[in-house]
Amino acid sequence: MRITFLGTAGSWPTKDRSASAIAVDTEREQILLDCGEGTQRQFFRSSASFMRVRRIFLTHFHGDHFLGLPGLVQSMNLNHRAEPLDIYGPPDAEEMVGRALGMGYFTQRFPIAVHPLRPGDSVELDGYRVRTARAEHPVPALAYRIEEGPKRGRFDGELARSLGIRGPDFGRLERGEAVRVGARVVHPEEVLGPPRPGRSIVYSGDSAPSEEIRRLAERASVLIHEATAAQALEAEANSWGHSSARQAAELARAAEASVLFLTHFSSRYKDLEPLEEEARIVFPGSRAARDLLDHPVLQV
Repeated sequence: MRITFLGTAGSWPTKDRSASAIAVDTEREQILLDCGEGTQRQFFRSSASFMRVRRIFLTHFHGDHFLGLPGLVQSMNLNHRAEPLDIYGPPDAEEMVGRALGMGYFTQRFPIAVHPLRPGDSVELDGYRVRTARAEHPVPALAYRIEEGPKRGRFDGELARSLGIRGPDFGRLERGEAVRVGARVVHPEEVLGPPRPGRSIVYSGDSAPSEEIRRLAERASVLIHEATAAQALEAEANSWGHSSARQAAELARAAEASVLFLTHFSSRYKDLEPLEEEARIVFPGSRAARDLLDHPVLQV
């Protein structure tokens, strides 16, 4: 599982930051979280491929989070895409996506399905699921949690050796196969620890501090939370439905997330280090995301 930050700007793009978009490679398919203007060009500059995107999850319909959609879909057409595309978003998704994709003259050559979601909904997909929570923003907005199913427990090699396991039988047990040692059959559960939770990524979208997002982010492998402003402008940011870097870190700490990436930075901040430091005081595992940054999500 890998995250590629395609755009980390807040409200409008800057010289160094594109509008909001994050690609998530689940190993089975690629997901896109938001699709701000310029997303298709950011794909070309990154290690990700827009032709592999199978699903798009939009947090809300402010322009910096979805106006890249028409260009991305038309580029998929021009590159002879045939695979279907599923687009998910808040309850007004069908109307808003329909308007966006209806702009201009082009022939739609592959099927697109739009799926409106509500806070608390869950979508079961191939090997993972996506859950939603309400974000604190002036328009209908969702936060998302992408989570894998439980993983097999850790293999206890020392215990396996004590049971007489040798050579290729180690691999068979790790793959879930029983093996025979003399007159005895050793089953995988005898040498595997308890199941481990799968990896998880939580994305706040645009939101003021939210208890619902904190619950959604509990023990997430990676929390990606907006940090529009520094603490000095916290009250103003909150009034517009945004968070400070400090507040994002407080939420990460309360949720016991493993890693926090800050994103959606106001254009007033040319240097992100002060925001990063502000967050690290509260949650040492904080990091300011930069455009085109790749981050592998590791199994704990």
